[in-house]
Amino acid sequence: MTKPETDLETLLKAQIAADGPITLAAYMATCLLHPDYGYYTTRDPLGRAGDFITSPEISQMFGELLGLCLAQAWVDQGAPDRFILAELGPGRGTLMADLLRATRKVPGFHAAATLHLVEASPSLRALQKQALASYPVTWSDSIDAVQNDAPLFLIANEFFDALPIQQFTRHAGGWCETIIGVAQNQLVKGYAAPVLQPELAHRLEDTKPGQVVETRPDATPIMARIGGQIARHGGAAVIIDYGNWRSNGDTLQAMRNHAFADPFAQPGHADLTAHVDFEAIAQAASPATATGLTDQGALLARLGIGARAELLSRNLTGAALENHLSATQRLTRAEEMGSLFKALALYAPHHPAPAGFDQNA
Repeated sequence: MTKPETDLETLLKAQIAADGPITLAAYMATCLLHPDYGYYTTRDPLGRAGDFITSPEISQMFGELLGLCLAQAWVDQGAPDRFILAELGPGRGTLMADLLRATRKVPGFHAAATLHLVEASPSLRALQKQALASYPVTWSDSIDAVQNDAPLFLIANEFFDALPIQQFTRHAGGWCETIIGVAQNQLVKGYAAPVLQPELAHRLEDTKPGQVVETRPDATPIMARIGGQIARHGGAAVIIDYGNWRSNGDTLQAMRNHAFADPFAQPGHADLTAHVDFEAIAQAASPATATGLTDQGALLARLGIGARAELLSRNLTGAALENHLSATQRLTRAEEMGSLFKALALYAPHHPAPAGFDQNA
């Protein structure tokens, strides 16, 4: 049975009829952030009632341990008396609330912090304001509005995967970009004529004709801004997402009701994401120092999730205990989120890497 056409689908078809096919990046941006019909601008997508669930919503331990990781990096860099504490894509504010609770007893940390959240979704901002009602918070739509004259300690969990991607398929005559058109009144994927892409010259070494490479243009200036501030003024950033060191293949996916969906059906009603190319974002953050990748499960283990889980379990019984143990496993086991999600850290040159990361990676 054919589902009714969404308002955004009608708009996209009209645009394509008037102006021709659009790039995949433009399609993703419209689906996710259209001011009236965008997925993130019109709903709370998180939790059991939403379309997906993130690590901070699974267990308080995630935000607590990452908060202490950043606080230790602050101490290791001399505990500067003024710094920016920022999060990109804060969801419901759960991670930051857990982070702030865990660091409350770190002497001087809260007093020195200026809290800044980067969030484009009005509906999610409203939830963040509820979660962080007792803290002074500044919100902005982009990293460019964050103060850039102080050390920056930043976290980004499942932020970069939702930034629009460009897809290129290698061809004998160059690279064919993925475009979205209309056929038989349906939105469909197609390919532009092959052209040379100088920025993909290095990928000729590890790809063959027919293979797909994805780029994320919006990530480059964001990482340059973060890396530049950390290199100049000090600080650290922890970035956690699903992906690999280098882009390889078509990884675009849509999630709706906690299940995979067709990315081109019901636009505006499903979350669209793609794997993160950690090599590209690490390079864009230069001159800040970047660690190598580590699995989420390994990072949380190094940060002490075992001891924290055992402590929290002492007063739990029955279903509450079972849920706690299940959440711990979901975050750390390789067959669940433990190896699917990766972590990368940036830090100020001439300082140690944040706790849990290999400085020599």
